[in-house]
Amino acid sequence: MLEGKRINLRIIEKEDLEIYNKWINDINFVGEFIFIRQQSLLETEKRMFGEHSADNASFIMEKKDGTRIGVVLHFLSKLGFLDLVEIGYMITPEERGNGYCSEAVEIIVDYLFILKDIHRIQALIVEENVASQRVLEKNGFKKEGIIRNVGYIRGRDRDGVLYSIIREDWGQPRILTGV
Repeated sequence: MLEGKRINLRIIEKEDLEIYNKWINDINFVGEFIFIRQQSLLETEKRMFGEHSADNASFIMEKKDGTRIGVVLHFLSKLGFLDLVEIGYMITPEERGNGYCSEAVEIIVDYLFILKDIHRIQALIVEENVASQRVLEKNGFKKEGIIRNVGYIRGRDRDGVLYSIIREDWGQPRILTGV
């Protein structure tokens, strides 16, 4: 478990599958800026526990009282000869705006830079997702540019914004004092 100040992150376990599946199938949970794809519980289980790479992990975001409020993940994207580490996050609508995603990103960035031999973490978000841009900027991510037409979401083509943080800008752990 990765412990923060107000939340903890823990690897998704089989007992989390039902709520995770409910979340990713709920248009209100995924929000207006994420691709929505309906998925059965069996499909979710295969994706979460099938062929799994150590470079990919999904964490449940929990308040200190154990209430599950969202998910944060990291995954390896291949782009030609490059291996790119990306992060993503989603939180229940009733907990948005409380700083939990900012803390989750802070924790996952510390975790990745402490334990992995990587030099860069990136996130690609829909351009209109101002709240997510603030989360990334609070955590030292820099806007690199616009990626045109990243996908068709909610009935229209959307542009994306690519953000990144590099090890040199991160410097040292902000939340995690040891893992």
